[in-house]
Amino acid sequence: MNNPPRKLPKTASVAIPQAGAKLHAPSAARNVEPILRAITPYVPASGRALEIASGTGEHVARYAAAFPQLQWQPTDIEPARLASIDAWGEGLSNLLPAKPLDASQPGWAAAWPKQDLILFSNLLHLISDAEAIMVLEEATLALVSGGVFIIYGPFLRGDKFASEGDHRFHESLHGQDPDIGYKSYQWVQGIVSSAGLGCAPLIELPANNLLLVARKP
Repeated sequence: MNNPPRKLPKTASVAIPQAGAKLHAPSAARNVEPILRAITPYVPASGRALEIASGTGEHVARYAAAFPQLQWQPTDIEPARLASIDAWGEGLSNLLPAKPLDASQPGWAAAWPKQDLILFSNLLHLISDAEAIMVLEEATLALVSGGVFIIYGPFLRGDKFASEGDHRFHESLHGQDPDIGYKSYQWVQGIVSSAGLGCAPLIELPANNLLLVARKP
């Protein structure tokens, strides 16, 4: 059974209506180019790419345009976001129609096998520890040998916040739902390492966000 939607602060996932079905996330517009530059050395030369929780679709549309050698599959759990993803992806032949996926549910990897690249942005702080473990472990199962796993977002450094703004945002999330909030990047790396992936050096990006990259042997 799918989990009920979480009650999140309004600042957690901003999506502004645009023309047609498009939604616009200001944070996506700000961070997509730094993310794009950071992931370029790790993107496979060919194959299949799965984006979990594609949101408005602005990221995956930019990725598909930048890396035409990959077939991109966007996903999300909200119908309005699925429609927005398809609207942003119009005209991109290597971007497949968005499909529903709740990656916090057990067993989803069996329906999404043989992925050369799996990535997501700004997700782990919006779900519980148990749900995060499910996302991470299932993603490692869905990767092919040599496949790459890329995670972007805000993280704790050990038990420390990178800024007071991060601390306030975590508290606003925790106040709405005590099960969610920032995770440490070391905790995330530990889970994917335990699943057999090798972690690349941590990449620091603007606004105190981090990019975690791991590869399946």
